[in-house]
Amino acid sequence: MFDPLSATMRIAGAGLQAQSKRLQIVSENLANAQSTGPTAGSDPYRRKTISFAGEMDRLIGAELVRVKGVGADRSPFRVVHDPSHPAADVNGDVKTPNVNMLVEMADLREANRSYEANLQIVKQARSMVSATIDLLRN
Repeated sequence: MFDPLSATMRIAGAGLQAQSKRLQIVSENLANAQSTGPTAGSDPYRRKTISFAGEMDRLIGAELVRVKGVGADRSPFRVVHDPSHPAADVNGDVKTPNVNMLVEMADLREANRSYEANLQIVKQARSMVSATIDLLRN
């Protein structure tokens, strides 16, 4: 038997998992925004990206969001001239991560809001289930 409240909880739960992984990836990018390579001329931290896909759940008859994959941003590294830096190459240039703080903060804000929206759906569905049980008791 198809239960719309259960389906709603599963859809929102899948959204919570996807946004949680997105928050983790953004947090890693922010934490490593200044991480240079360990040796002179080596590559620094490369920004991670996340992609999502819809997956049909035949049990509830709805499409759920899933993490399709975590990849690496192939945009070029920024180069800063700092001959005194331990990771500087022979020209005194240091490769810095391709992490843009503004982009990451915007992505963090969007992921946080999406997470909160899914959490509110779960709370509302639980409230409706509780109300239904109370009605059946009386």
